[in-house]
Amino acid sequence: MNEMNRIKHILRLALPLAAALLLVACGDGSTPEPSESLAEAADDTALEHAVKHADPKYVCPMHPQIVRDKPGNCPICGMDLVPLEAEEETASADQGGDAGQDKDGRRILYWVAPMDPSYKRDKPGKSPMGMDLVPVYADEAGPKVKVKPWIEQNLGIRTAKVERGTLWKYIETVGFITADEDRVSHVHPRASGWIEKIHVRAVGDFVKKGQPLFEYYAPEIVSAQEEYLVAKRSSSRNLVGRSKDSLMASARLRLQLLGVPDFVIRRLERKGKVTRVVPVLAPRTGYVTSLGVRDGMYIKPETQAYDIADLSRVWVRVDVFEHQLSWVEVGKPVEVRVAAMPGRVWEGKVDYVYPTLNEKTRTLTVRLRMDNKDGALKPNMFADAVIYGGPKRGVLVVPREAIIRYADEQRVILRNPDGSFEPVKVAVGIVSHGKAEILGGLKEGDEVVVSGQFLIDSESNLRASLLRMTQPKEQAPGSNAATPEGHKGGE
Repeated sequence: MNEMNRIKHILRLALPLAAALLLVACGDGSTPEPSESLAEAADDTALEHAVKHADPKYVCPMHPQIVRDKPGNCPICGMDLVPLEAEEETASADQGGDAGQDKDGRRILYWVAPMDPSYKRDKPGKSPMGMDLVPVYADEAGPKVKVKPWIEQNLGIRTAKVERGTLWKYIETVGFITADEDRVSHVHPRASGWIEKIHVRAVGDFVKKGQPLFEYYAPEIVSAQEEYLVAKRSSSRNLVGRSKDSLMASARLRLQLLGVPDFVIRRLERKGKVTRVVPVLAPRTGYVTSLGVRDGMYIKPETQAYDIADLSRVWVRVDVFEHQLSWVEVGKPVEVRVAAMPGRVWEGKVDYVYPTLNEKTRTLTVRLRMDNKDGALKPNMFADAVIYGGPKRGVLVVPREAIIRYADEQRVILRNPDGSFEPVKVAVGIVSHGKAEILGGLKEGDEVVVSGQFLIDSESNLRASLLRMTQPKEQAPGSNAATPEGHKGGE
């Protein structure tokens, strides 16, 4: 009986204690809060997520994506995995945050790995490769680039001032030389007949005006000479005064229209004897460019016997693009150079602007007139030509090499007063003699880089790209670089 009482007494003490323990264990029945939100976890890389939950403890120094929870070797390079401190690696690195100041009072935005700028933290530490993180200051963020003086000197970075000056509108183009068509003569016989003798036998021969080219027998010319003699004899017997003169003049005119030279007619008058073979004379001084007769050949008025070109003046035909037409006018000065005579320059003028555009090349042919007294310019030579369209005064200019051209824009690298460099979009006008006109984006007195600018531009592009990656919801600093209103880069 006493034993039963003892058991009941123990149960009365144990049951309340068990109930209390059960209530403490169950709490209020609510779900425990997660260590981080789903939105925050979604932005983590595999490495960051694993490190936050303290699963991995070892990483490859050369390949940070290789993470293991125990010591070993990297499967890529074979290097020993190194311990990864969870506390150090899980520190957040907000681009717009404030990681303190250095001893000089400069504000530090964040810390990055020297070999991997995308690895950012908000306090000093070690990179996955074991290197010390380096600070990024507020005054260095964005596409601006700072270069130490000794590096600037080693890279050969040179700058030039934006200044006002005069640029010549000029067009550089190419073309070819042709004979001046106003100085080309075609030689045809005036009557049908047979070649008896040829005096000039080859293309390229030089002839003088009045020099015999060939001699031929033409029955029509022989008949005209006989009629002339008959008219002369008849007029001396039956006619006087004007009637005599009129008959003689008509007979003489017919001989001239048949191409009989004056000295042959005078000899006919003097000797009264018909000349069976008459010569054909060169109509001008020049070079034979075409030859169409041979000994014994039967020729007719439509036979093109010779072409003779006077090359003391030549034409140069060049093509210009349609957007350059406003710069081209008849009478504008031009310069011509040929590869055969380097260093020599011929000066001339625009002689004619052709009225129609080539629909395939979208170019217009322009004819230049050049003096060629010594015959140095040969037909069919290629020539480099410069057409001067007049000066454009008081414009902002920079050296041509300062312009960095992209598919849809043009830039220069601007040197700021604090010594930093940044890219600036510009609108470019005409380019002349190594100078480029700036229509917008810069002002007089600005300093631009003319040597080494591509290295700086590449660094600036890299910084801007990294900022865009780390700030997906914000506009990367510097992406609104000054764009000139109303203009887009182009020459």
